[in-house]
Amino acid sequence: MSEPRLSFKEMCARFDVTPRTLRYYEYIELLAPEKEGRARFYGAREIARMTLILRGRRFGFSLEEIRQWLEIYQQKGTREQNEIWVEMADRQLGVLTRQQADLAATIADLKALRDQVAEQL
Repeated sequence: MSEPRLSFKEMCARFDVTPRTLRYYEYIELLAPEKEGRARFYGAREIARMTLILRGRRFGFSLEEIRQWLEIYQQKGTREQNEIWVEMADRQLGVLTRQQADLAATIADLKALRDQVAEQL
């Protein structure tokens, strides 16, 4: 059986990204589709990488951090990549926790000000 391949358009639809985003990920070497003439095709490797890229973006990692992390697999293998992932995740969890605390404080301030103004009405 042959490996499933997605066309450029199918890849955009599957991951709900714009063509510009997909081309940019190729430009910065996050993805390397097979090319047949002007057509691009994405195999299982590229589909898996896109899943990881979008998950990393959702967690707040920069594209450069994601690129470097993906490179580790090619250079050093899964174990090293997973060790780095744990370090990155710990660091990002700290960042997100601080943002969460800041957001909670901002919400509390806004509610207090809203209540104060509502009482004056």
